[in-house]
Amino acid sequence: MTAPHDLIVFGEDWGRHPSSTQHLIARLPQDWQVCWVNSIGLRRPRLSLRDLKRLATKVMALMRSSNHDGGQVPRPDHIHVHAPMAVPWPASQAAQSLNRRLLARQCRRWLHEDGLHRPIFWASLPTGVVALGTLGERAVVYYCGDDFSSLAGVDHAPVMAMEQQLVDRADLIIAASEHLARRFPQNKTLYLPHGVDFELFATPAARPDDLPESGPIAGFYGSIADWVDVSMLADAAKERPNWHFVLIGSVETDVSELEGLPNLHFLGKRPHHDLPGYVQHFHASLLPFRDTDQIRHCNPLKLREYLAAGSPIVSTRFPAMEPYAHLLTVIEPCSRLAPALDTARADSARNAIRRDAVRNEGWDNRADEIRAALERL
Repeated sequence: MTAPHDLIVFGEDWGRHPSSTQHLIARLPQDWQVCWVNSIGLRRPRLSLRDLKRLATKVMALMRSSNHDGGQVPRPDHIHVHAPMAVPWPASQAAQSLNRRLLARQCRRWLHEDGLHRPIFWASLPTGVVALGTLGERAVVYYCGDDFSSLAGVDHAPVMAMEQQLVDRADLIIAASEHLARRFPQNKTLYLPHGVDFELFATPAARPDDLPESGPIAGFYGSIADWVDVSMLADAAKERPNWHFVLIGSVETDVSELEGLPNLHFLGKRPHHDLPGYVQHFHASLLPFRDTDQIRHCNPLKLREYLAAGSPIVSTRFPAMEPYAHLLTVIEPCSRLAPALDTARADSARNAIRRDAVRNEGWDNRADEIRAALERL
């Protein structure tokens, strides 16, 4: 039997949102001990309300015991979560030098406390590279789930320089989309598309009380950010006043075009485990993306979650949706959404076919591929 591996993972804040890294790492064998290090930031904070709230969350995490989580993804006992003290300023060489010393000291202590030895170094965020070479790691893995060169809210130049260091040092690169995979050396790159919590989204769920009671519903969940085509949604809401447009998630872009529309509903954030109750009762689940570099390189988790729920889906065209295009109502970016809603509403007969399309794409299957790749290291 192959000996278990220890991992130190530099990822986003555990529990803040259910990322692909969290889904994968949570499903590794229970005897693989994991030291999880929360994010040290991809840009210098600014004096905005959002950043001040984020800073407050970080401070609270430091003040609590290390193994905290927000309940979005269950944290198995073999995963030990730690909130590092570091300076979130990728563009500053002085900050990176300080972070290297701070992280090395903190991580060595956590590895000792958690009982880990010669871990595999796993970075899902390029900023983790500052600790590389200080922890006695046996191998280096870079998990790339986003195009950091175009990701909103990132100090692009310094972060991309950090990514290049990781690519050069990595023994294994895992890319979540084919477009991302083509950027890296093919001899050490594994293309691994996102999975889905199939049982969660396919199991019938009760209709939430805060959904509109009458009329068809077009719904979206996730960050309402720059990559969402707000104008497309506004035009559709005006063209289809009998439809309700439900948006679930934090608002991170200008939505003034949507404000005041009587059939537009902002519900705010909802826990991940509550989302099936919403999407299963949408008459059309939306992927209304703008045509951006970030979207062209992305592989959104919600696409497979929509499919697992069996919901009719309206999506703008982008590369990661193409394998499922025959199951979606596809429109070109910047085109009219309203006619596609009518088409999707009439497509409920294929709900079971949509579910079956991702039945074997669960996170357990993806984690098995990760386990095998790590064992080969």
